[in-house]
Amino acid sequence: MAAKIRGVLIDLSGTIHIENTVIPGSIQALKRLRQTGVAIRFVTNTTKESKDTLLKRLTNIGFDIKAEEVFTSLTAARRLVDHRQLRPLLLLGSDAQQDFKGVDVSSPNAVVVGLAPDCFDYEMLNKAFRLLLDGCPLIAIHKVRYYKRGDGLALGPGPFVTALEFASDVKAEVVGKPQPSFFAHALSEMGCDMQSTIMIGDDARDDIGGAEAIGIKGFLVQTGKYRDGDENRLEKPPFAVCRDFAAAVEQICTML
Repeated sequence: MAAKIRGVLIDLSGTIHIENTVIPGSIQALKRLRQTGVAIRFVTNTTKESKDTLLKRLTNIGFDIKAEEVFTSLTAARRLVDHRQLRPLLLLGSDAQQDFKGVDVSSPNAVVVGLAPDCFDYEMLNKAFRLLLDGCPLIAIHKVRYYKRGDGLALGPGPFVTALEFASDVKAEVVGKPQPSFFAHALSEMGCDMQSTIMIGDDARDDIGGAEAIGIKGFLVQTGKYRDGDENRLEKPPFAVCRDFAAAVEQICTML
């Protein structure tokens, strides 16, 4: 007998919104999902802005989401930095750096990379490269290849992390999706196990592939960064492919 669905993990950008635009039907669908009583966590690799800024953005466009319901890859990276007492060179946007407030960044002994268009210039990348050659670890908040902006697809931090890996022969430690530890922390917060949880997202590899790899049912939505045929590029097909978040919630409600 299939495990009863007790929890739902929801990606943010590309799944329920794109920048300041709500993906149609998402606000109403989220309300309906809450009414079922399932545990909900929003899990995001967004690193272009701090958690506080992200929450304000979501609130301003109409979502009712609480801070404790959101687990970001920035949060995971900050915990790792604190735990290892690292002094990172932060390749992050100024707003995202707010999530590292209080961290000692003098005389860096690690390189931390997120989505930072203003930092991906030759001088900054070369500074990071030299630190890696000196033995510093490379920490990728995530390695997303691209994401969806209001004006179309855009490069994520993954290509820049890969360039640093190639040049320095240092393998990056990834802390965000699709890492099993990232999903495991969210499950722990919800009090759910893998078999009773669903992941909804627009990234076939990082959202769905990562979730399915550890036994979470993946619902791939055809919005955001989704491109035709993405589901066929996975080693294991998604549990479901849905038109959008509202359609995913509709199908989940039939499973409860």
